[in-house]
Amino acid sequence: MSDPKNDPNNDRKSHPESIGRNDQKSDPLIRLDGVSKSFALPDGRRFDAVRDVSLSVRPGEILGLIGKSGAGKSTLLRLINLLERPDAGRVQVAGRELTALKPAELRRERQRLGMIFQQFNLLQNATAAENVAFPLQLHAGRSRREIADRVAECLALVGLTDKADQYPAQLSGGQKQRVAIARALAPQPDVLLCDEPTSALDAETTRELLATLADINARLGVTIVIVTHELEVVQALCGRAAVIADGRLVEQFDVVEATRVATSPLGLELARLQRQAANLAALEASALATSEVIASIGRREVRHA
Repeated sequence: MSDPKNDPNNDRKSHPESIGRNDQKSDPLIRLDGVSKSFALPDGRRFDAVRDVSLSVRPGEILGLIGKSGAGKSTLLRLINLLERPDAGRVQVAGRELTALKPAELRRERQRLGMIFQQFNLLQNATAAENVAFPLQLHAGRSRREIADRVAECLALVGLTDKADQYPAQLSGGQKQRVAIARALAPQPDVLLCDEPTSALDAETTRELLATLADINARLGVTIVIVTHELEVVQALCGRAAVIADGRLVEQFDVVEATRVATSPLGLELARLQRQAANLAALEASALATSEVIASIGRREVRHA
């Protein structure tokens, strides 16, 4: 598997406050109550993509939705901002029931929910700055100067100030995804929904993107829900994991507790990665201690020579 991945704790060490920022006393920012979603198949049958899922996400948390391909995790993510409307159940964000809102009200509430996609979904004939400005221009109330200032702020946040005038075709995959993050953050959302954001990226770019997401969570307090099939991404970034299988939520747990509480196949695999990381950290600490002892002995021998 790819590298953050081989040392997944690097980003977490840099931003310890961003991992599992979950005040158990606070009310959930996102709450799904018994949501279900099915799709019609060509033969007339229906496919149950999400089945009676109830899930809460607290303010400032980074939650990983993990599951195999076709498990329903991306559909579940799209139910949060009602890109897919549930057949049953309720979706609440910041105390408002999105499933009960009229279209105009829903459009306003969706500004609380930024989203990035696997394939970036950038406007190809617009520069990076114009892409970031796009959601701000959709809603009245901001002057050109305010929009320009916010665009500059968001591009600086993801380290792309020098790419403002470049088009997507001139950017690398990682840069495109960071433009997408800047665009999602432009309306100052409370939540960032991430649908497989690293699956099209190489190992080094993945590591950089995870560092960017951790930094955003730490600095802005933005709640992040990330869909991924890469367990190393969950290990590197997330405070809590929810395992989806056959459209159902089969278990959820704090990532640091995976070795103790996980029971599903994916949960157990994540626990194995946690043990490997712990063993590697112990070996590195032992090697460092040994080298310090050897260096100390060498210094004493030099003094007595």
